[in-house]
Amino acid sequence: MRALAVYLVLLLALPLAALAVLFPANVYRAQGIAAPDCDGPLQVMILAVPTILIYGAGALFAYRAGWRFHRLVFLLCLIIALATVPNVAEAVHELYRNAADGECLG
Repeated sequence: MRALAVYLVLLLALPLAALAVLFPANVYRAQGIAAPDCDGPLQVMILAVPTILIYGAGALFAYRAGWRFHRLVFLLCLIIALATVPNVAEAVHELYRNAADGECLG
């Protein structure tokens, strides 16, 4: 019963994970415009941090279960969690770039 609840949470968090992977940290640079996006990095972090936590915990749960099906779920959770890491790194880089340039101060 506990495994079913965990898999339900992972399934319900899948749209969150998709948005966390697909949203760019700077929407303007993604469109080819050289302008700061003051809200973009925080929007990415709001989506990506829960995704990493949910799928990291799901991977840990599936790894401890040990059956073949659980190993497949472990691998999928690990792939989803690791797919969000480059977007988080890009968002952090964008935050530091905005702070260093003195943009988005208020």
